[in-house]
Amino acid sequence: MNIRFSLKYILAVLLFSNALVALSQTDTPPAKKKKIVGNGDFYFSWGYNHEWYTKSDIHISQPEMNNDYKFDDLRAKDHEGWDKKLLKKDITIPQYNYRIGYFFNEAQTWGLEINFDHTKYVVIPDREVRIKGTYEGRQVDSLVKTGESTFKWQLNNGANFLELNLVRKLPLVDAFKSRFQFVCLLKAGAGPVIPHVENTIFGNSNNPGFQFGGWNVDADVSFRATFFKHVFLEYANKVVYARYSQLQIYNGLAKQSFGCYEMFLCVGASFKL
Repeated sequence: MNIRFSLKYILAVLLFSNALVALSQTDTPPAKKKKIVGNGDFYFSWGYNHEWYTKSDIHISQPEMNNDYKFDDLRAKDHEGWDKKLLKKDITIPQYNYRIGYFFNEAQTWGLEINFDHTKYVVIPDREVRIKGTYEGRQVDSLVKTGESTFKWQLNNGANFLELNLVRKLPLVDAFKSRFQFVCLLKAGAGPVIPHVENTIFGNSNNPGFQFGGWNVDADVSFRATFFKHVFLEYANKVVYARYSQLQIYNGLAKQSFGCYEMFLCVGASFKL
């Protein structure tokens, strides 16, 4: 064998081997990790509430009776429904509320929420109020006392606000590896009212019942403490403007509007879908 050829052959093999080793030791860039965007959080809650109402005028229209008048500056209160037999009572008798909501993405900064507030509205009895307009075809402008036989007005099985709210979450505290979180929730929206109308006007009573009777808008500031990532306690302050129309009365219809301030406390749970 030609020695010169052998040396060239050996040298070529060594160079090729070195090239393979160098290629095998070259750092390859790590594969890009695909960012997984988690689903948002679904949540629900149940709680109880207390309300305060602004003054309100109630307009009465009974064409067949030649009545078209209003009661001015009525004062009303809520009816919490608590008593000593609390644990033996249906949980839906007191003034309650529930929330069903969803935060859209992993950041959970924006969401939508369905609110239902079972709120009771009762005109305070034994108070003098002014009646103005046409009663039995005659002009009237006088004072009457609210009560069972003259003017009893209740949305006592619910003034009932239903709303679809946009929700903005503002994180405040995130501790113990997110086992405890404290956030502020800003909410605003609108929806229908579903009142249960019960009344007696100068001795004439209606047939009490539920109805869709208008609309409402609301704004809400809530504070939520979440424990172990899933269970939360929420305290809220809420203002509502409600406008009621086509309310059933004896031989006619009524309408009114009022403002409401609510305060409520509820418990709930959240989880990823």
